[in-house]
Amino acid sequence: MAAFRGFAESRDGLKLRYEIRGEGEPVALIMGFGGSGRGWGEPFLKLMETRFRIFVIDNRGTGESDRTKAEFTLTDLAADIAAVLDHAKTPRAHIFGISMGGMIAQEFVLAYPERTRGLVLGCTNCGSSHSIHAEPAALAKLIPAPGMDPIEAARGAFSVACGKAFLNSAAGQAILNQAIAEMGNYPVTPMDTLMRQGQAVATFDSFARLGQIKSPTLIIHGDDDAIVPYSNAGVIHGAIAGSKMHTLKSAGHLFFWEVPDEAARVAGDFLAAVK
Repeated sequence: MAAFRGFAESRDGLKLRYEIRGEGEPVALIMGFGGSGRGWGEPFLKLMETRFRIFVIDNRGTGESDRTKAEFTLTDLAADIAAVLDHAKTPRAHIFGISMGGMIAQEFVLAYPERTRGLVLGCTNCGSSHSIHAEPAALAKLIPAPGMDPIEAARGAFSVACGKAFLNSAAGQAILNQAIAEMGNYPVTPMDTLMRQGQAVATFDSFARLGQIKSPTLIIHGDDDAIVPYSNAGVIHGAIAGSKMHTLKSAGHLFFWEVPDEAARVAGDFLAAVK
């Protein structure tokens, strides 16, 4: 089946670009801080589309979706995901979010429980009150300094977003070099989007509401994550009754780049088993 590419409209009138690939049960993939839908990487997406109908979504202000001058919350971004599913006439879907996208996924399942089948939360946390924070120096490398060369900024971000085993391998370096070479093929997320996403993350806190989540839930996290420390997975796991947890050994924050086979297999088997 050929991929479908289209634009939904948010409730405040923004165009939201998305792509549907593959066949099977629908899975909405929600990207994290600063990334567009392409941030998942082709190896992972190709594995997922062999089993599911995946929705690859550009969050507002990223990729080909509209930018906005207004501030927004993660609840607004969850409503954007609902708008995409509405546009595609998909009343219910599995929801899979990573990092900030995992926070958006939490807001989605809490706002739209009847629309959520299975839930996968990758390398994420539940907000400031009960989270284990990363070292500030690591987080600082995710936001480029004004005037910084984009390639230098990307290498700085990858140096903390990837696990040490991946960074120190020839295969890992080849993947990162290819990603850097392809940076110009798609719109770079502007600084104003990064700042507004940062503000939205800073005001997010779901811990007191996690007990309301009834959808089957999988927490998946690398144990060498310098951006959202691994212990955050246990906090969420303990707060969502009946949830399952999978540890990706030696993987960092970009586990879907580092171990796409394991990530797609574990998440795919979990979602396929959801009734």
